[in-house]
Amino acid sequence: MLEPKKTLIMRIYQILEDYSDENHPLKQQDIIDKLDADYGIECERKAVGRNLSYLQEMGLDIEICGRGAYLASRRFENSELRLLIDSVLGSRHVGAQYSKQLINKLAALGGKNFEGHVKHVYSIADWGKTAGKELFLNIELIDEAIEKGKKISFDYLKVGLDKEYHKSSSRKASPYQLVLHNQRYYLVLLDEKYQNVSYLRVDKMSKMKILKEDATPLREVEGYKNGLNYSRFSSGLPYMFNDEQVTVKLKCKNFMTDELGDWFGDGYTISPLDKNHFVATVTASKQAMLYWALQYNVNVEILSPEFMRDEIKSKIADMSNMYSNQRKR
Repeated sequence: MLEPKKTLIMRIYQILEDYSDENHPLKQQDIIDKLDADYGIECERKAVGRNLSYLQEMGLDIEICGRGAYLASRRFENSELRLLIDSVLGSRHVGAQYSKQLINKLAALGGKNFEGHVKHVYSIADWGKTAGKELFLNIELIDEAIEKGKKISFDYLKVGLDKEYHKSSSRKASPYQLVLHNQRYYLVLLDEKYQNVSYLRVDKMSKMKILKEDATPLREVEGYKNGLNYSRFSSGLPYMFNDEQVTVKLKCKNFMTDELGDWFGDGYTISPLDKNHFVATVTASKQAMLYWALQYNVNVEILSPEFMRDEIKSKIADMSNMYSNQRKR
């Protein structure tokens, strides 16, 4: 169906947004041809030139030169769009179908020329991703519940031997904050049953509902009088445990400086020990630090507190016994 000419100025801008950039300027005849092909609008060169001037007067960043006209700046630079696309690809909680939809939307913001350059960058089927069927709906419901100060209910899922999600428990909670950690969304909430602040994965929530009951204000929860300590999520929780935080001294091999930065940001201190080692001090979840130290085995030694050294020894002894026992046939 042919469009009325009163939409001309909007369509000229859309054509510039879709097809032009500094390396691909459009001459007036190019714009006329695309108006006819894409929207069924016929116009003269004068009308194109006049509307391009109007768009400039409106403050839009359109360059007109001897080679033609083009959109000089966009809401996102190509490098920013690539970063966002890579983030979607690397998100394990966003399923393949939703990833493709999001990437197509992001690529469209860069215009046809950008879309052509990113087609070879990704193949959704090659990335290991969870189904995440309810993730986006959960996020919307959580945002609404937090905004309205209401509790939520949901089923919490676990993966079974068949590699499928199955209901593990029914929960009722006061939601406080969504946190992106290690490429997964977690919800900070007060569990109604246990009355403790927990961190649960949003992609493992199902059948979520917003309840009529008012949520318990976070500042009324013991230990959270001052609200959430956001820096703790990056430096204090290498894994999402919410147990007691302790100050831990670690003897590390020199190459571990990069690893400490990746896990704890700038939330640690360093002092040289010898030519091959340094001592790092970090305050974090006790349980998380036990797992973290075991992960790096001989490259990290917990120096203090002593009770954590004892726990590490016990775990290592248990592992040694497990692997020393003759394997059952």
